[in-house]
Amino acid sequence: MILTDEEQQMLDGDKGSAVKKAMEILVALGESFGAKRLVRTNNVHMAGSSVLVAEEAGTRFVEDIRDQGGNFVTRVTTNPTAVDPTIWDEIGIPEADHVLQKRLTAAYAGMGANACNSCIPYLVGNNPRFGEHMAWGESSAVVFANSVCGARTNREGGPSGLASALTGRTPEYGFHLKENRYGKFLVKVQVPLKDMTDYGTLGCFTGKIAGQDTPVFTGIPDDPTIEQLKALSAALASSGSVSMFHAVGVTPEAHTEEQAFGGNQPEKVVVFGQAEKLETEAFLNKEPSDHVDWILVGCPNATVQEIREVAAALEGKRVHKDVALWVTTSGAMYAMAERVGYVETIEKAGGTVVRETCPFLARSRVIAPKKGYKSLTTNSAKMAFYAPGQFGLPTHYGNLDRVMKAAVNGVWS
Repeated sequence: MILTDEEQQMLDGDKGSAVKKAMEILVALGESFGAKRLVRTNNVHMAGSSVLVAEEAGTRFVEDIRDQGGNFVTRVTTNPTAVDPTIWDEIGIPEADHVLQKRLTAAYAGMGANACNSCIPYLVGNNPRFGEHMAWGESSAVVFANSVCGARTNREGGPSGLASALTGRTPEYGFHLKENRYGKFLVKVQVPLKDMTDYGTLGCFTGKIAGQDTPVFTGIPDDPTIEQLKALSAALASSGSVSMFHAVGVTPEAHTEEQAFGGNQPEKVVVFGQAEKLETEAFLNKEPSDHVDWILVGCPNATVQEIREVAAALEGKRVHKDVALWVTTSGAMYAMAERVGYVETIEKAGGTVVRETCPFLARSRVIAPKKGYKSLTTNSAKMAFYAPGQFGLPTHYGNLDRVMKAAVNGVWS
């Protein structure tokens, strides 16, 4: 790799041991992917923010970097943690995770991170600019940033994100290069997409086909909501390793199909119709019985609009006595939803609005048996895809209306 004089000084240790270690990580990463140089970045979203991921060793590593004088020189936001800082015990999170999480979050904050602890940083103060080079972790946020915002980032892990935050650099390869951002195959959407669950279903279907390839969609309405695009991004990144998609007439680098493919022909063409939609929904429904006990809304984190819809569905009703309803969100979304009364409505009905964590980044294999949960019911394709393998919980999957009826009635119908 070709380094500038300043970058070479960083690598030589002229700017301290923490920056030296960071540059060693970035140079090794760049050389392994054939990058010719580093590019400047002022935007990092830290994936390794949960102690479920970092554990004791990772926490000590971040603390050591801080203790060596590490200081973030970029904007840094953090992904969800393993705990809700206020009700961790009530919802079944182990005390050891609460204690360790305080250390890890303090280490990041001590170097200058905005500890928003959310997987939707683009809605809580870190909105990517078109063409901006970034170093983001969290797969769903990476897809959203590349596709919806037109920013440029690869899927960064905790160490590489930390290294970029300390140096303001990231290797120029992958989705930082225009030639790697074009679509590879075409998906013709031939069924109406009515809500965010339909977009999640489309994402799951496509991700299983895509692998790491970038899909191009035609037939998507020209006015999808943030929530719908968020659901599509998350599902693509879960069932596949997708980092970007194009929706013709919707996303900024796909005004036309020709632009999305960079003038090339698609390598294959697939159809998403009613049969494919029903098949994917059946694939995500792993629980054969009508038993419901743990319900999740908010993967990725719920927006204020989603929280509002949950509150409206519960107005004047009660969550079934045998059901735990979690609505997971960021602290910022929680504050806004609390101000207008949505949190109070949900809690009055017997639900719980959980901040800064979710079943995926908390220790759900401990929480579920402690609370007696046998299944997970959700409107999130991402969560429905992961839960059977990650938590050992079979899933019910459907749209919000169906999920909220299950919350009240205590059965999946």
